[in-house]
Amino acid sequence: MRTDVTPLVSILIPCHNAAHWLAATLASARAQTWPHREIILVDDGSTDDSRAVASAHAGPDLTVIHQSNAGAAAARQRALAAARGDYIQYLDADDLLHPGKISRQIARLAASGDNPIAAARWVRFSRSPDDAAAFAAPAEPNWHDATPADYLVETFATGGMMHPAAWLLPRAVAERAGPWNTALSLDDDGEYFTRAVLASAGVLFCDAALAHYRSNLAGSLSGRRSPAAWKSAFEVCRLSTSALLAHEDSPRARHACALYWLRFAFAAHPAVPVLVNEAVARAQALDPRATMPPVGPSFQKISALIGWRAAKRLRGWIARASA
Repeated sequence: MRTDVTPLVSILIPCHNAAHWLAATLASARAQTWPHREIILVDDGSTDDSRAVASAHAGPDLTVIHQSNAGAAAARQRALAAARGDYIQYLDADDLLHPGKISRQIARLAASGDNPIAAARWVRFSRSPDDAAAFAAPAEPNWHDATPADYLVETFATGGMMHPAAWLLPRAVAERAGPWNTALSLDDDGEYFTRAVLASAGVLFCDAALAHYRSNLAGSLSGRRSPAAWKSAFEVCRLSTSALLAHEDSPRARHACALYWLRFAFAAHPAVPVLVNEAVARAQALDPRATMPPVGPSFQKISALIGWRAAKRLRGWIARASA
């Protein structure tokens, strides 16, 4: 990393049909108190007005790249290849950054010479950051400083989420993590940041840094549950658990990976039964004592009577009948 000048931060934005939110996202990138930054937006074959919105916000700090639709991972990788920054900030085209987010993370990272990775708090919102209170939830279990193994064991065991905009990566960590896996769709970011954490010297959690994660969007990638999406999520689980176990093959790591597989099985049932059965088998092979993580008291009672698979089908029928 250069030490003779103020470090450059590359804010990388993959965009596909996000015209409605893109202006606010670009504004939040430009509102960062960290002064030395570049914004690289990759328009991934949008068919709405995303290109026009990006053009309307053109400036010397914004590079816009157009490509045929290839998916979020390919768009992020295209942006990463064009980035010149000493630090890498990913930002989806519908999410937002608090103005001091990057500055506060750099302050912690700069104090360490070991190339850790910085995490931040994040909150869900729908239309405006002001409605984040509607999504108020307890802090994520992994919101603290941790070694790479400790962080991933806790994240896999508890089902914690690694929100892309919450991270700030030193370039050296991004280079060691390698490229985005463009064969993945659903949860491609979970697989990438698993590698990024393992490529770092550890996670520094910055409680004063904040990212905003827009939720409840119709048609969003995270909401898609096609067979292809489930196949991607299965592959993410396979790659991520394999990466952790290659780093630390211990009873606690195997237990955490087993819980990861069981969470996938629960979420994917009954949509993709072959993958569900394979996930359960992998969980049992890793830790026969691992049990399906609790979903709720009433669901647990029903599961004890008829099994979790039948209980989930029943819950689905009730939800559809009530709609």
